[in-house]
Amino acid sequence: MGNPKTVFIVAGEASGDLHAANLSKELLHIDDRIRLQGMGGRRMRKAGVEVLFDASKLAVVGIVEVLFKYRMIKGVLNQIKAHIRQSPPDLLILVDYQEFNQKLAAYAKSLGIRVLFYIGPQVWAWRPKRVYKMARIVDQMAVIFPFEVELYKKADVPVEFTGHPLVDEIIPEKTAPEARKALALEEQTTIGLFPGSRMGEIERLLPIMLASARLLRARHPELQFVLPLASSVQHEDLAEYGPELAALKVHVIENNTHDVIQACDSIMVASGTATLEIGLMGTPMVITHKVAALSYFILSRLVNISHIGLVNIVPGREIVKELIQHEATPENLTTETLRILEDKNYNQNMRNELAKLRELLGAGGGSKNVARLAYSMLEHKNN
Repeated sequence: MGNPKTVFIVAGEASGDLHAANLSKELLHIDDRIRLQGMGGRRMRKAGVEVLFDASKLAVVGIVEVLFKYRMIKGVLNQIKAHIRQSPPDLLILVDYQEFNQKLAAYAKSLGIRVLFYIGPQVWAWRPKRVYKMARIVDQMAVIFPFEVELYKKADVPVEFTGHPLVDEIIPEKTAPEARKALALEEQTTIGLFPGSRMGEIERLLPIMLASARLLRARHPELQFVLPLASSVQHEDLAEYGPELAALKVHVIENNTHDVIQACDSIMVASGTATLEIGLMGTPMVITHKVAALSYFILSRLVNISHIGLVNIVPGREIVKELIQHEATPENLTTETLRILEDKNYNQNMRNELAKLRELLGAGGGSKNVARLAYSMLEHKNN
């Protein structure tokens, strides 16, 4: 292979950090001489990536919310542009984090740097004409939903369905009692609070979830609550919620999300990749989502899908209840959680439907498939 090749990987959120980390491990397994650099979080760092830019403070959700961090985000984008201009990598891999990575892709293409975009924009959900933009700014798309392939092919974008990485990453290995024992939790009914991996989500959703937890505790004093820390969140980020977490005796657990999911009888979860992780584990849930009022006003007029949770989008119908914006109230979360806990038929039907998700997402091997695709691009760089 000659001199070691350099791959620059950019991920901007907790889910992207996870996927990029697993891709990195597989790439180094193919050739451990490859030099990996990029932007990401602790998972990428642990996987062997030299993380030059920390992404933990850049993750935001909503149009208006982005404006408050615009200067910081633009500053990091400009720093990465300067870095790849001064030290061009042999391949740039962009993982999700759409608006940021699309700008970076366009700039890299102008420099003649080859671009692999992994997890494309949800053109099937909103702004479908973006697919034509991708044709101009990337050399290769790697998509994670089988129905996306045709959309990109129609726009003459080189595309490959590599499989959803979570199919391999999320494997139920414990019963709920076993998971609770592993986490040193009491053997009693357990409710998960999953407010998201971005501070904006946490600030909007965690107070609602905690208020719901109070209502649930009043109805069922024996309930215990658990909250896993996303890789992009630190304990100090939850400091202002400390008294409430302590009053409810919420177990805050770091670096063990999969066991937390398996330990739960029901979960309140922010819409996003976590819904798919929970779904693949087969744990019943209620999905919630809330952004700034102006963001919701704009997005509700742009989005052309009927569901927001991936566990509902993939099968094309509602398996899990979604409580969005004005419906995201403590009372509604409580009502749905109680239904999951108390209605055995409802609970079992949801579990049965979630069990079908794995088959819908492909045969697995997602991270390996993307790594092989990336390595092929490295090997044929000059072709």
